[in-house]
Amino acid sequence: MKTVLRTGLGVVLGMGLAFVLVIAVEAFSSVVHPIPADFQGTMDEMCLHVARYPNWVLGVVVILWSAIAFGGVWIANRFGNLMAGIAVTLLLGIAIVFNVTQLPYPLWFKIVMLSCFPLGCFLGIWTAIQMEGRGSSSAS
Repeated sequence: MKTVLRTGLGVVLGMGLAFVLVIAVEAFSSVVHPIPADFQGTMDEMCLHVARYPNWVLGVVVILWSAIAFGGVWIANRFGNLMAGIAVTLLLGIAIVFNVTQLPYPLWFKIVMLSCFPLGCFLGIWTAIQMEGRGSSSAS
């Protein structure tokens, strides 16, 4: 039961951190590439807005989303366990795949994002495991 609770806590903390950081990235995005004043919220308008993103903004977003993946997975693994880290990886992976397949990002962005995201997740899990290993070896 303790393992289930720890896994759940890790998933909640990891996804909570990712959620807050995604909101921060969206805030950054709205400052550097504001939504037009006459925006009505339709999918066509959203697609047009996304298609007009400057490449430099997308480049920054790749770095930030990869950092979000790292941080969310690291927190999940550190406060939860490996299963929590894997669960957050899967949940964030589904979200990113959905995002890049539903919106008209340039091909380079989709390729780079779908390459950097798994690297961020892997590094989040690996770093948490390494830190845990150092903690238990120093206690011996």
